[in-house]
Amino acid sequence: MRLAAKAALVFASAAVLSGSLLGQPAGDLGRADFATSGSPEAQKHFLRGLLLLHSFEFGDSAEEFREAQKIEQGFAMAYWGEALTYNHPLWAEKDPAAARKVLDRLAPSAAERLAKAPTKREKMYLESAEILYGPGDKAAQDRAYSEALKRLHEEFPNDQDAAAFYALSILGACEGKRDFAAYMKAAAIAEEVFAKNPLHPGAAHYLIHSYDDPVHAPLGMRAARVYAKIAPAAGHALHMPSHIFFASGMWEEAAASNEAAWKASLDRAERKKLGADDHNYHALFWLEYSYLELGRYADARKALALMEADAANSGSARAKHHRAMMRAAYVVETRRFDGDVVRALSEDGGRGVALFAEGLAAAAKGDREHAEKALAAMGKEPEGGHAHGGGGTYGMGAGADAVMKKELEALVASLRGEKERAVALAKEAASAEDGLNFEFGPPAVAKPAHELLGELELKAGNAAEARAEFERSLARAPERALSLLGLARAASKAGDRAAADEAYRRLAGIWRRADADLPELPEARRPPAPVAAR
Repeated sequence: MRLAAKAALVFASAAVLSGSLLGQPAGDLGRADFATSGSPEAQKHFLRGLLLLHSFEFGDSAEEFREAQKIEQGFAMAYWGEALTYNHPLWAEKDPAAARKVLDRLAPSAAERLAKAPTKREKMYLESAEILYGPGDKAAQDRAYSEALKRLHEEFPNDQDAAAFYALSILGACEGKRDFAAYMKAAAIAEEVFAKNPLHPGAAHYLIHSYDDPVHAPLGMRAARVYAKIAPAAGHALHMPSHIFFASGMWEEAAASNEAAWKASLDRAERKKLGADDHNYHALFWLEYSYLELGRYADARKALALMEADAANSGSARAKHHRAMMRAAYVVETRRFDGDVVRALSEDGGRGVALFAEGLAAAAKGDREHAEKALAAMGKEPEGGHAHGGGGTYGMGAGADAVMKKELEALVASLRGEKERAVALAKEAASAEDGLNFEFGPPAVAKPAHELLGELELKAGNAAEARAEFERSLARAPERALSLLGLARAASKAGDRAAADEAYRRLAGIWRRADADLPELPEARRPPAPVAAR
């Protein structure tokens, strides 16, 4: 049998297996077989806590582990599980003090705690937690923790959760940098778990994180298609498929994922009588951006209004940070430079993304004075970054702000009539953005630098150079609407009608449900060039 045919058979068999297992009852959080020495009643809560932990539902997970502890006070693995809820490896968050308090409730010393673990396997799990929250800086702890889980995985190769947690630890030890070799190593381990148990929430979850970039996204599509079905009770599981959908430019699917995740967070907050800050702002931001790409600007404005209301009710830094990012995204994508959102940007203080959006809007209107004022204020603001729905931050922070400042310098130079300098500055911004760690999701640089450079090149009459920049932008952000629009215009100006028609066709497909008053909609839907008669 040819190699390709063998590979096709393997994948077909896996798909059949996955499909059949997904038809089996597995609860609402997936399935994991994690044997412990706990009593059956305590084990029930332990397993639910474990499944929630794999889906990063840290608060609810901790509650389940505490329930297991109430039933069986000396249940060592229940304390291990609760301690792990204070480590958020992909959000660059860890609370060692809180975790150590949990472990101290089990016993005051590491030796006494280990004595309460009846089996070698449970002792190794506990030892890994002692290492994770032991001495040293975070990076050193994370590396040592990953090595401890590697030993556990090698000692117990059939323990699917040991493998899954080891895969996650590899991603966590990257410390926010996208090390593709490490990501593929983690993926290989998670793939083995996923093949054995297609209902394992951790396997699906960590595969998506391993593959959520434009190059590897096709490999993550299987996990993305099933994760929300595996764990529909976990709001994060409802959101996670959109990581792959974003990296693939699948905006309809991304919107649906985040609509479900946002609703789940509202339902949870109502059920538990929680405040606005327990809403999933992360999913709401991704939802707004999906709507913006789809040309559904009215829906995007409604999503932003929800964020503005929550920020007013909460007043937290996290809420205000999301409000700033969502306002900036709205201004950049809609190009509505005179509306209420632009006027509200000043409410977001000195945040770099808000100042950039103010400057961009001023430059678009030819208001050089206000553009220069925004530029002068940039660099004085506190470091930015993407704040996650879980409360933490990850992202490029000051690096993204520096790129946006350089972009605004380019726009100011263009206002001054310095076309060559404007293009040169935009090239510097694009080069700086290329040097940043790849970031999935709505762009940390609110106006992708290659897209801005393409627009300036097109304005300067350099159609071929503009086309190349729009293509570079689309390589980083597949099917991004404004980059497709720029590509179509550049190809048209260069005389390549076939390439222009293809770009317009793709854009019209994305905008098939766009608002009827979208100014560029007739342009995107223009009829293709007639085929020349032979």
